[in-house]
Amino acid sequence: SFIFAEHIFKILILPAGDINLIFIEMTEMIGTYMRLSLASGIVLAMPYLVYQFLMFVSPALTRREKKYVYLILPWITLMFAAGVAFAYFILIPPATKFLLTWGSSIATPQIKIGNYIAIVARLLVAVGAVFETPVIIAFLAKLGIVKPKMLSSKRRYAIVAAFILAAIITPTFDPVNQSLVALPLIVLYEMSIWLAKLVQPKEARVTTPEPSP
Repeated sequence: SFIFAEHIFKILILPAGDINLIFIEMTEMIGTYMRLSLASGIVLAMPYLVYQFLMFVSPALTRREKKYVYLILPWITLMFAAGVAFAYFILIPPATKFLLTWGSSIATPQIKIGNYIAIVARLLVAVGAVFETPVIIAFLAKLGIVKPKMLSSKRRYAIVAAFILAAIITPTFDPVNQSLVALPLIVLYEMSIWLAKLVQPKEARVTTPEPSP
C-alpha cells in the first residue's frame, strides 16, 4: 500500500476542506506514510485474513455453522464499507469543522498531519466496525445464542450505551456530532432486533408480546 499512500492521504484529507497540515519532525512524514500504508494493507487484506482464520477454526464448526459463517461474510464486508462511508461523508466533515473553528479567534490552528490521519483513520475503522453489529447479532440469533425478546428488553440500556459509545468514538464533545453517531447506533440496534426475529430458528419463535422498554 506504500505506493498508494499519497492517494490515500488526499482522500482522507478531503472531508476536512481547506485545512493546512504540517509536520514538525524530520521523521514524522515518513512515519505517517508507513503507519498509513500498514493500516491500509491490513484493511485491504482483511477478507483474506478472515478467510484464513475461518479455515483454521472450521474443523471445530458444525456444517450448519459453516454455512451461516460463509453467508454473513459478504454482509460483514458491506456493512463495514457502509460504516466507513457514513463516517467519511457524514461524521468527519462537521467534526473537523467544529474542532478547527473552536477557539480560532484566539489561536490559528496548525494541525500535525500525523495527528489528523490518526484521528480520521480511527473514526473510519471504529464506525465501520460498529456498523457490523446487526449482521453479528443476526448470526448469533440464527444459532440460538441471542434471543429477540432479550434484545428488546435491553433497549433502554442500548440507547444509553449508544450515547456513551458515541462520546468515545467522536473526537468532539458537542452534542450535535455525538448525536450523529448515537442515532445511527440506535437505528442499528433496532435493525438487529428485527433481523434477530427474522432469522431465529422456527422452534424458538413465540407469539408472546414483546416487553415494553
